[in-house]
Amino acid sequence: MPYISNTDDDRRRMLDKIGVKDFDELISAIPEKLRLNRPLDIPALSEMELLVEIEQISRKNNCDLVCFAGGGVYDHFVPSAVEALISRPEFMTAYTPYQAEVAQGTLQVIYEFQTHICRLTGMDVANASMYDGATAAAEAVIIAATATGRKKVVLSATVSPLYREVIRTYLAARDIELVTVPLENGVTDITRLADAVDEKTGGVLIAQPNFFGLLEEIEPVSEMAHKAGAKFILAVDPIAQVLLKTPADCGADIVVGEGQPLGMPLSFGGPLLGFFAARKDMIRRLPGRLAACTTDLEGKPGFVLTLQTREQHIRRQKATSNICTNHALCATAATVYLSLMGKTGLKKVALLSAERAQETAEQIFALDGFEPCFKQPFVREFPVKTPCPAGEIVASMVERQVLPGLDAGRWYKELDHCLIVAATEKRKAADIASLVDGLKELTASGVVSHM
Repeated sequence: MPYISNTDDDRRRMLDKIGVKDFDELISAIPEKLRLNRPLDIPALSEMELLVEIEQISRKNNCDLVCFAGGGVYDHFVPSAVEALISRPEFMTAYTPYQAEVAQGTLQVIYEFQTHICRLTGMDVANASMYDGATAAAEAVIIAATATGRKKVVLSATVSPLYREVIRTYLAARDIELVTVPLENGVTDITRLADAVDEKTGGVLIAQPNFFGLLEEIEPVSEMAHKAGAKFILAVDPIAQVLLKTPADCGADIVVGEGQPLGMPLSFGGPLLGFFAARKDMIRRLPGRLAACTTDLEGKPGFVLTLQTREQHIRRQKATSNICTNHALCATAATVYLSLMGKTGLKKVALLSAERAQETAEQIFALDGFEPCFKQPFVREFPVKTPCPAGEIVASMVERQVLPGLDAGRWYKELDHCLIVAATEKRKAADIASLVDGLKELTASGVVSHM
């Protein structure tokens, strides 16, 4: 965005327009202790000099790290067509599709997005998108509780800790008990889960793959939840999901996940994109928007928002959800990406990511002091037991321009020697070599030592 400075005369006219005599009066409502009572010390620069200065500052944001981090957000290749299409003004500046007669393009994109998510998950219906995967998960557990009329939800400790934190926040003001089942050897402790699920349970949530990238036994959990009369919620990785049994085939009632891998860059952590899909019998409980295809009085096809009214979202505790919007531009990016890739392309991305992960794992586990943290099957992300705290390895490797993965100890205190490594189709042999050679050098130099 161009920077156009204001002259003293410009500022004077603006102050006069709003009826204040000077800038101090303009900010009089701000407490004195919150004001910056010193000069900003900004040098007097010409426009040309200012642009050079800003460009130099912006270079500090350049991130050339080779990324092996995951945990829900991944460094996938984004075709140039994605940004080119979502940058069109009719998508970039579109606000709300409540007036269907002037928002046919936006509504069609939402409808196509929902269709892609249904095909990916095997579910009957999907909404127009959520803020992120964590928000979708929180909405799912609340809907499961309200749909069953029960006040207890059970989830696994192997679900993303970020998801669990948002869920706890959502439930803090609700009369719903949250029970977290511990992990056992990197996956959900099924025995403890069976003990936790009872006639008071409204929903059961696990992830596939889980936060460590490991595969869970889904069918026993689904049967357990349904036997108790609870809704079964599955959080999925949309890329890994391509290679796995669909959530619908696994018996899921609700499917949620993070859509960032579908055509969105890392962008320093956001914005993200949540998706939410469910079986047909829960269609009226879906949070947010739902677009549908219909015909007008002349028989012409068109798109509308359906089954929900905007007003239901402001009914406070009586509303099925208080979210009445969606991440439209991010959903558009995902729609363009999925349309470009198609079934064959998406499967190739998933297979390449899985192959890169296997290659990376084999080479890391061949190093002295590095071994599998848990011996479980994985798709494109895996936990590594490290010879020293994983946080130290991350810090040292970043100096070598490689982000080696996530330090599991940030969320699991007992796993401070666990590094979660992810791979995508972008990780070539040279990238893997940079990671492995870096780990080898750290060990050899004594920067990391055996514990």
